[in-house]
Parts: sequence; C-alpha cells; structure tokens
Amino acid sequence: MGQFWIKMYSYYYSRFNHRDYVRGLNNYGLTCCINALLQSFSATPELLELLEKYHPAENERNKVPMKLKNTLCAMRKDQKHHSPHRDFIDCLHHHSIHRFIQHDADEIFHSILNLTQKQMIDKDLAEEIRKVYEIKVETQVMCKECGHIEKTPNSLYSLPLAIREGDNTLESCVQSFTQQEPLRSGNECYCDWCMKKQPTTHQLKLVSLPSVLCIHLKRFRNYGNTRKLNDRVTFPETLNMNIFNGQSENAKEFYSLYGVIVHLGSAFSGHYTAFIRDTPDQNWFYADDSSVRQATWKDVQETYEGRMTAYLLLYRKMSESASG
Repeated sequence: MGQFWIKMYSYYYSRFNHRDYVRGLNNYGLTCCINALLQSFSATPELLELLEKYHPAENERNKVPMKLKNTLCAMRKDQKHHSPHRDFIDCLHHHSIHRFIQHDADEIFHSILNLTQKQMIDKDLAEEIRKVYEIKVETQVMCKECGHIEKTPNSLYSLPLAIREGDNTLESCVQSFTQQEPLRSGNECYCDWCMKKQPTTHQLKLVSLPSVLCIHLKRFRNYGNTRKLNDRVTFPETLNMNIFNGQSENAKEFYSLYGVIVHLGSAFSGHYTAFIRDTPDQNWFYADDSSVRQATWKDVQETYEGRMTAYLLLYRKMSESASG
C-alpha cells in the first residue's frame, strides 16, 4: 500500500481507536445479522468520520442515526462490554426490524442506511453518508431497428450479482451484470423514434462507484420455493476495476477487501458472521456474535463455497499507486 494511504488510514485508526473495533457483540434474539453488519460499519472510518460530525436535535436522539453513532463509539471505547448495541437493536425493533425474526443481511444493510437518510435533519450530512456507499447505474434499452437508446439513471447501496450453478469468479459475475441481453419475444419496448414496439436489448451500465463498494452475492433463489446456492464464487483481496471494461469512470482504480459478511446454513435456518480486516496491519479477524478470534486470508477463502459462504463483500477504494 502506498505511503500516502498508510498515513491516511493510520490517522483514521488512531483517531477512532480502530485497532480495537473487532469485539464481541451479544445476540439478542436472532440479531446475528445486525451484529455482523455493525462489525462492518465499525470497520468503515469513512462512515465514522461523518457520524462524528452528527450533532442531533433533541427529537433525533432516539432515532436510528444517533443510536448507530452511539453504538459504534461504544464498540471502540468499551471492549469488555458486549452489549453496546442493545439500544440500537431496540431502536431497529421499533422500526419493524424485529428481534426473533430471521433477516436478510443485504435488506437490513439497505434499511439501516435508508433510515439514517430519512431521519437525519441535517440533509447535507445525510447526503455525504449516502455518497460513501452509492453506486450509480444506468439502464439502457436499445431499439435493434434504429439504434435509439433510452437511458434511465438509478442508484444502489450494493451491487447485486447473480451467481450460476457451478464455478463462478467475482469478475464473471460482474461481467454478467453488465452484459447486454435481448428482451424476450413479447417483451418488446415502444421506440419513440420508430413510433412502435420494436425488438430491443437491455443493459445495465455502471456510471460511477463509491469509496466503499458493497457487493451482494445473490445466493438465494426462488424456484417455487427458496433455496440457497452454495456454489463456488472466488473473489480477490484487491479488486481491479478494469473488469468493468471501462464502463465506469472509476475503471482504472483498485479496491481492497476489508469485510466479508458470511451466511451459514440454509435459506430457512441460517446464521451470520463477519470477517473484518484491520488496517494498516492487514490482519483478519473473525466475529461470531460475542466470539472474536484472529483469522487469515486462507480462512476467508474458505467462504468461496459450502454452507459457510460469503454473502456481502465490502471493498474500499485505493489509489493506483496503493495497489502496487
């Protein structure tokens, strides 16, 4: 990693006492999903720095953004206390993210960020937090007859990648996400230029990527009933954005893996844990609710396939020099 980035993250980690952020969190009734996500938020200094600026009004103190700020602060300061997140869990419970119900980590990730956006009165700060994770995409529908392209912008907090049965790589999943596909017969779109329905193609284009890139490996599929795909998906520690074929303005940049949210079990009986990488020392830790132990990159690679599989991948943007 380049010297500039080492100095920058050393500043972040000393400021937020980040070497101690991976700590045990008690499970309060199927809250493993929230616990794993909190580990990833605590490992994201880009988010912590913005939350530190958040000074809520009195009527905001019992809302999600303030409870999230208090929880992440307590996780760093009191390593012996395994319940710094209890108020946060209670707050989420009052916003329909209930205890004793199995939740999907990607859905809860979006819910927490959306509630933070909605409940912050300081909209400028809320916008800065949104930009930390925001992926800008564009849906392009092209008329095969005249070539006219209808473009629709959108934004996401995580990049949803479908996986195939068999062997997959993260790169192949990304290529599939951005691949141009013809719409099936009967699903033709109306072309404003041709003034009638025409055979069309559909493609998703990545317009810009955030400083923290969350990738969702879509392991749950519904074939009449929901089942989990335990198929192999390999992913690198350093992600070269050239795999996007220059579609994004970020295409020449690199991302470094710092968090993996893991799903164990089946679609109907599961458990979430997290691998978190310390920066700048680059040590991996494994957090399973109240239990935390040091881990290795080899341990993380074991989540490529099987019942204990990677579900959300968290990458942090690096400079090109840092990749070397």
